[in-house]
Amino acid sequence: MPRSSVPPPVSCAPPLGALLRQYSAGSALTCEPVEEGLLNRGYRLCTTRGRYFLKHHFDPETADPVAIARQHRATQRLADLGVPVAPPLTGTDGRTVAVVGGHAYALHPWVDGRHRHGGQLTTEQCARLGALLGVVHASLEQVMPTEGRGPAKPADGADPADTFALIDHLLAQVRRHRPPDAFDELARHRLLERRALLERHADRRPPRGGSVGWVHGDFHPFNLLYRDGEPAAIVDWDRLGVQPRAEEAVRAAVIFFVQPVGTLDLAKVRAYARAYRRTAGATPSELAAAVHRVWWERLNDFWILRWHYERGDTRADPQFPAASALAVWWTREYESVCEAFAG
Repeated sequence: MPRSSVPPPVSCAPPLGALLRQYSAGSALTCEPVEEGLLNRGYRLCTTRGRYFLKHHFDPETADPVAIARQHRATQRLADLGVPVAPPLTGTDGRTVAVVGGHAYALHPWVDGRHRHGGQLTTEQCARLGALLGVVHASLEQVMPTEGRGPAKPADGADPADTFALIDHLLAQVRRHRPPDAFDELARHRLLERRALLERHADRRPPRGGSVGWVHGDFHPFNLLYRDGEPAAIVDWDRLGVQPRAEEAVRAAVIFFVQPVGTLDLAKVRAYARAYRRTAGATPSELAAAVHRVWWERLNDFWILRWHYERGDTRADPQFPAASALAVWWTREYESVCEAFAG
């Protein structure tokens, strides 16, 4: 699920003086936190020389300056191919990553635009969205061949035995919360429901994934800006890596086209998937296999509940009703979902 669709914790102000000197970006006039981004932190920055997006690479898993610089090189090469991205600015030292006080930052040009979910897109725009992701995957194959691609080995599908143990653990967490609230009641209901589903479908655990390639890694509505109805910039390349490409296409569609009641708009999925297959050169069988793996992934996934009960972090709670209902609906409508992606 989109883990960057809720605001991050309040953070201390970034070291603007040192950063702006490093980028020769003038003097700060205003600096406002951007209200999207769960793992990293961003700021809308206005200076005497223009408007910028300042990114604080805060998440330890993605804050390595070497990895960030690789992402920056990729976006610059994609921009050269005409892919809508927002490459970072280069500092006075020739680098795009600024490390100040042990923290990594990057300065990007500000892109005017808005986020749009699938319900705000026409069927034609959904097709263009699928084509865009296909172009991203195809273009990454052009620009990343010397960037250290290794023989990635997709992981096996989740082991249901591990999931049953996790469900028992989470149910115990729910019981400890007294008095129970509406979230606890829904969590308990969904956990019991999911356990019953897994008991019925435990023999459908998928094998390892298929064809791998460079992917964005986190393609969803909050990482795509629209302007005048067209994509203006794909942002947040922190998860750039080698993964099964068709699975990214399925995950993205599931996030874009999930409806509040936990169903998918299959007409829009179909338009998106056909355009993706055409531009990425993916086969229907690749998409069908990816649908099965992502379905299984969702059936075994409880990240929102783990954040809520184990971390005490409730920022993703609003996503839980639709996300938890989707796994149930998808299981019931499995064949229809496969046909929409691969038909």
